[in-house]
Amino acid sequence: MKLATWNINSVRLRMPLLREFMDEHQPDIVCLQETKTLDESFPMKHVRAAGYEHIHIQGMKSYNGVAILSRLPFVKTQRHDRVGRSDCRHISVSVESSKYKKPVDIHCLYVPAGGDEPDVAVNDKFAHKLDFVDEVGAWFESEYDQDHPVVAVGDFNIAPREHDVWSHKQLLKVISHTPIEVEKLGRMQERLGWQDAIRHFVPDEEKCYTWWSYRNRDWKKSNRGRRLDHIWVTKPLMPALQSHEILTHGRDWVKPSDHVPVMIDLDL
Repeated sequence: MKLATWNINSVRLRMPLLREFMDEHQPDIVCLQETKTLDESFPMKHVRAAGYEHIHIQGMKSYNGVAILSRLPFVKTQRHDRVGRSDCRHISVSVESSKYKKPVDIHCLYVPAGGDEPDVAVNDKFAHKLDFVDEVGAWFESEYDQDHPVVAVGDFNIAPREHDVWSHKQLLKVISHTPIEVEKLGRMQERLGWQDAIRHFVPDEEKCYTWWSYRNRDWKKSNRGRRLDHIWVTKPLMPALQSHEILTHGRDWVKPSDHVPVMIDLDL
């Protein structure tokens, strides 16, 4: 099973890019974040025309929104509100696997960006982000044991490791790489024994990015990237990991998202 995650930054605007990506790479499941559209306006017809008959979405006008598009049928679908808000940041599906006795649960997450000031006393958006990570981590721990096959993907809006950002020292006070965010994401990871699927393939000492700001006129030349988009798997799925791909060239597409698709191949 080839699984992809992508913060598409408006699915309606970038449907042609999504269709091109689907046709070329043939992922079995695509998880999207920042779809930025109400459910009734989601481009269902175009997605189904690409071969993705099974669709689970939760969207809102102009902001946030998540989607899971699949060639495989769903056993179960769920929506999850977080931190007392219905802001369309977490949905999940279950799919059957011939390799595992239990269905594999796939969670699509869009962690709040957190604003600009890394101080909860003056920035409610940052407080919301930290609370969201705490709540999701505790929920996963209460919902599952470490023997359950689970995948969590999405735009976590946190680049946790030194080489997940272009400059560790310069970004320590910049939201997405501050020590408190890294600490809380690490705690979330530990609570269920999550394995970072991308860093399973890419050594820690190698730079690895999935996002480049629109503010950089020449993103490739400056290469001031961050790895904000993640794929985590629980320990039972580690032997199933076959390969990964980060479509860095997607940042050069016409009217691109500032994020690029990230994929793994799982033997299920």
